[in-house]
Amino acid sequence: MTRIGTDIKFIDGVTHFGGPLDTLREVAALGLEGVNVRTLDEIAPTLDRAFLTDFAQLAAELELYVQMGVGKVNPYMTAELPRVRALGDGSYLAGMARLLTTCAEFGWTETWTAVGGFKPYPGIFFTDRFRTDAAWEDQLAAIERFLHRLAPVLRDTGVRLNLETHEEITTFELLRLIESVGDDVLGVCLDPANLAVRAEVPLEGIARIAPYVHTTQLRDAALWRTDVGLSRFIAPCGEGVIDWPAALGLVLEHHPALNLTIEPIGRVRAEMALHTSDPTWQAGHPDLTDAALGELFALAEAYEARAARGEAETLAQLRALRPDAELVSFLLASADHLRAVLAELPVAVAVGIPN
Repeated sequence: MTRIGTDIKFIDGVTHFGGPLDTLREVAALGLEGVNVRTLDEIAPTLDRAFLTDFAQLAAELELYVQMGVGKVNPYMTAELPRVRALGDGSYLAGMARLLTTCAEFGWTETWTAVGGFKPYPGIFFTDRFRTDAAWEDQLAAIERFLHRLAPVLRDTGVRLNLETHEEITTFELLRLIESVGDDVLGVCLDPANLAVRAEVPLEGIARIAPYVHTTQLRDAALWRTDVGLSRFIAPCGEGVIDWPAALGLVLEHHPALNLTIEPIGRVRAEMALHTSDPTWQAGHPDLTDAALGELFALAEAYEARAARGEAETLAQLRALRPDAELVSFLLASADHLRAVLAELPVAVAVGIPN
């Protein structure tokens, strides 16, 4: 059955809700049905089995699904994740193998990963896609080789790595990685709000990867036309440009019992710019078509019209700081919208009955 839960990120061992066990209790109290822990080592830096057993048992008592994340898979940025290398006594590959083996022990077999991370730099440099020490093509080649090296561990443990539709990679590139390494060990974690950052029309991108979506990080996208091209902001599900009945229909058709995990955001709406007039940016998107870019501008224009009518947030509101409590409001608003959409979908899809 399709269930709705939340992504949870730990910083220094705590989330907005407290420590790991308190976080599970608070998530259940909010009426949600599961969690995705962004990375296993956040809650168990030494992979302590006693603690993880307590965590798994409490989740089971609360009837919460658990999905786990592991380290990222781009060798050009894994130095940013020293804990994973430490778990492997100096070998990042061995550290990843330990994380995956631990996930398998607890039945957490659909795991999250990504191929890059947000960088607090100006212009196009906020993603690893445009780093200057290694061309994106070289990074993709290194990612592919690393994933092939991980594949035997994934097959031995029965764990699948689900690559997020993150802000640095396109669905076209994700599909090429899956085709090369194998869909038995690689899948997709769908974050539809990120698709527009890489100049993909959300529904078109979702349709491309729908058969391979095994996990989700759901939120909406608000688009606004700017001097550099477009800006993408994150919005609660139902408040942006994504057609949620169509989007959920596409993925649930292939995996009717897919867990719908929301990735809430708090104080900011995470503006990310599409520098559509920058030649470097344009050259960095070989799969981009004029039609797709035109559709994104049309979606932005439609969103701006809604804002002018008071039906959506204005540019100033999107850029404003918010109170910490906004994270819970975002989460609950998204959950309410997803439940409403599920209620209107065909019964076989909405309740997770295989076709």
